[in-house]
Amino acid sequence: MDISLAPSLSGKPRIGLFGGTFDPPHVGHLVTAVNVMSALRLDLVILMVANVPWQKEHSRIITPAADRLAMVQAAVATVPGLLAGGWEIEHGGPSFTADTLTALHDEYLDGEFFTIVGDDAASGLTTWERYEDVVRLSQVVVVDRPGAPVALSKDIAWVRVEVPRLEVSSTDLRSRFTDGRPLDYLVTQPVLDVISQRSLYGATLKVNS
Repeated sequence: MDISLAPSLSGKPRIGLFGGTFDPPHVGHLVTAVNVMSALRLDLVILMVANVPWQKEHSRIITPAADRLAMVQAAVATVPGLLAGGWEIEHGGPSFTADTLTALHDEYLDGEFFTIVGDDAASGLTTWERYEDVVRLSQVVVVDRPGAPVALSKDIAWVRVEVPRLEVSSTDLRSRFTDGRPLDYLVTQPVLDVISQRSLYGATLKVNS
């Protein structure tokens, strides 16, 4: 996961942590990452793949972590400033952002960290494992879609970044793989190639190109 970063104007590299299940990664994830990177002048955004997403593991079958990491690696391979993160997979066990931030602080000793979350996740931030450490170790960035922002706790110093509203759902995408509906412009071709090569989602791919 190590990568050489030039210091920002503050003298410290500015690093975004964008965690998720990424099952599969789609254009909405990429649009969010590049828009936050631009708005906050981040040097790097790490799309950290959850090993065991504790908030989802009992709700459905999760695609193996190694496959999800391969998809994210394919998604960001040609996007400057984006990096696929495998630390949570290497660490093993449930994935907690507080642990990940601690590890990133050890790796990037002089970094400034920004934890990127959607507005729905932000509203439940105080239910996260050791959320106080997340707030202490990073600036929490809330991704807002155009329209009325969600109400959030006044006890946390949030930073809001508005990104385009793209109604792309990983749940819907998994259904599309199964029933053969088009996936054009929802999932990038490199990701589709990984899905095909690894026979993920029981897919019969239908991509008009």
